[in-house]
Amino acid sequence: MMSRFIDFICNFFLQPKPQNAITIAVSSRALFRMEEEEKVFEERGLEEYVKYQLEHENEPFKPGAAFPFVRALEAVNTQLRELYPSSEDLFDIVLMTNNHAQVGVRLINTINHYNLFIERFCMTGGNSPIGYLKAYHTNLYLSSDAQKVQEAIEEGIAAATIFNPSHNVSINEEQLRVAFDGDAVLFSDESEQIVKEHGLDKFFEHEKTYENKPLAQGPLKGFLEALGKLQKKFYQKGMRMNCPIRTYLVTARSAASSGARALKTLRSWGLETDEALFLAGAPKGPLLEKIRPHIFFDDQMFHIEGAQEMGTIAAHVPYGVAQRHKHKNTK
Repeated sequence: MMSRFIDFICNFFLQPKPQNAITIAVSSRALFRMEEEEKVFEERGLEEYVKYQLEHENEPFKPGAAFPFVRALEAVNTQLRELYPSSEDLFDIVLMTNNHAQVGVRLINTINHYNLFIERFCMTGGNSPIGYLKAYHTNLYLSSDAQKVQEAIEEGIAAATIFNPSHNVSINEEQLRVAFDGDAVLFSDESEQIVKEHGLDKFFEHEKTYENKPLAQGPLKGFLEALGKLQKKFYQKGMRMNCPIRTYLVTARSAASSGARALKTLRSWGLETDEALFLAGAPKGPLLEKIRPHIFFDDQMFHIEGAQEMGTIAAHVPYGVAQRHKHKNTK
């Protein structure tokens, strides 16, 4: 109990400046389960919704899809503060919601109930919070609202719609694990366009021809870069082998025919992932079940659904040519 109190004091007084921190904006419905409250809003309207929240404000919400991810971010912060007491290179979590301010008390009570360190709130009273993301210097925005995520992507902000897994699995609490798809997530959708328009044979030929030409960046390249920046701080303390952040590239690309360009692109950016898994079109779900990441990013819903079925918390990045084909491959 005393250690948690000390952690709280450290977090409160060493809250990083937004321009120095890695800011993760999370919607209230991504962080907590609010299905019952949403049903009240849809069936009975705003006034009854606010009344319901006030009547239940001492009842904490249940953890949502983004909850384990946020917990892991805070665990990394704790270790960073121990190693670098005065550094502001930390994760800064912002609760971003279009809820009415009256609902704020229940959200605060829930955050305190779970001993989360979230000091920044943005409650917009029914207006879209998207306009505030740049003001908060947001590095990543997670929401359960696909429309808001699409708006954020169009504004050039890394964003994803996060989904609950079909069942809960235990996740490593000592190490933040983040898994990324490659094309249209870390990289642009250039290569996916070739597949969609000309087929796999042309794609393999294209990748071989342009193997030494880096792909353009995708929407989450900056977030991987931010994670790499923090990883290096641990490496400087001799913690490469037991770093509390671990990243994964999980791609449908084949290693021999198209993997080199992906790895060379990361190298050209001065980035790397700890592990690179080339699946050659095989399902991603079984491998993700072994990795057990706190979050997996992909641009294609059938990969998201496959991950969910295996108990993985997955987040859809609505970017690139696959969005025009998304209804063809989903269930």
